Amino acid sequence: MLKVEDWAEIRRLHRAEGVPIKEISRRLGVARNTVRAALNSDRPPKYERAPRGSVADAYEPQIRFLLNEWPRMPAPVVAERISWPHSLSPLKRKLALIRPEYVGIDPVDRVTYEPGEIAQCDLWFPEPKMPVAPGQERVLPVLVMTLGFSRFMTAVMIPSRQGGDILSGMWDLISGIGRVTKTLVWDREAAIGGTGRVTAPAAAFAGTLATRIKLAPPRDPEYKGLVERNNQYLETSFLPGRTFASPADFNQQLAEWLDRANARTVRSIQGRPVDLLETDYLSMIPLPPLDPPMGLNQRVRLGRDYYVRVDTVDYSVDPQAIGRFVDVTASPHEVTVFCDGQLVAHHQRSWAKQIVVTDPVHAATAQRMRQALALDRQKRQAATRHHADGHAVALRALPDYDALFGVDFDPSSTRASNE
Repeated sequence: MLKVEDWAEIRRLHRAEGVPIKEISRRLGVARNTVRAALNSDRPPKYERAPRGSVADAYEPQIRFLLNEWPRMPAPVVAERISWPHSLSPLKRKLALIRPEYVGIDPVDRVTYEPGEIAQCDLWFPEPKMPVAPGQERVLPVLVMTLGFSRFMTAVMIPSRQGGDILSGMWDLISGIGRVTKTLVWDREAAIGGTGRVTAPAAAFAGTLATRIKLAPPRDPEYKGLVERNNQYLETSFLPGRTFASPADFNQQLAEWLDRANARTVRSIQGRPVDLLETDYLSMIPLPPLDPPMGLNQRVRLGRDYYVRVDTVDYSVDPQAIGRFVDVTASPHEVTVFCDGQLVAHHQRSWAKQIVVTDPVHAATAQRMRQALALDRQKRQAATRHHADGHAVALRALPDYDALFGVDFDPSSTRASNE
């Protein structure tokens, strides 16, 4: 096959310098017909290998018959139905070629975002485990939010993917900006809209802010591609070379890095997010005077062990509230418990799993209550009369003796019987 360099030299010699075909053939050591072919070709020579057949070609009619009725049939099922004798790789390649003829192709248009219109939200799970307690590490979620117009990115690590914690993280990011977009886009996250409908807590959160939560179609990550790309950006540009002493340390390093990340030039908008944020901000919705409902909330009756459970962690409560209903509220930073409007517990939120958090004041109160109860029992036992031989004398109630001797000291009942 003639090299591209020889093809170019042949054309130069003949057309630019007027060298005859015979002389070109002699100089380059190629046949005259090769020189003629190079002069007649307007494109450089390109090697093309003759296509080889595939072992799946013989099964194509059967494959098409199955796809005609079940376009999304998985490759292993197709292999079973057609008695495929080889590895799945050739069959998968064949399916990738012909399946679009039956399933169809769903093209995605380029979208332009107006200022203040939309923000995309997602959970990112960084691989490094965070130290949350002595000897305990966890993979924790990071809530990432990206504004559509300015591409301004914010993020914060949260203790769990429960609805209350996600909403608390959203409020942390939204209040940090100072306003909220008209739409918040989420995927089918279980705590936000796992059933295809926005959950009641998420709807209450959005209603308080006068915005709306829009759920992406299932299995369509490109619908919120802005935040998905930022997740990858965090993975490749923020994590490498970093170590974290705690979730708080992670959030502090992340906040410092975000300041630099938002100051970079984004090619798609030909600008810096930090510079376009003002335009986005002016078109966003002002925040309400009251905070939206968020956090983990529950109402339980306090048991004898005077502990309440929040996300697998047990927190002590003032034991004087035993047997009464208490209201438990947990934010990512603290846990508070109220009983009839009175504060009966306040703890720093632990992000660990299966541990017990005890307030020494609560433990001391429980100890005093146990001692008082033991002392009361001793007094009761000391007041019991005993025979000379030491065994206790049974004490009967006075009405028992009235019934034994038939005495009735109720004059009204005696008068009624005489009449």
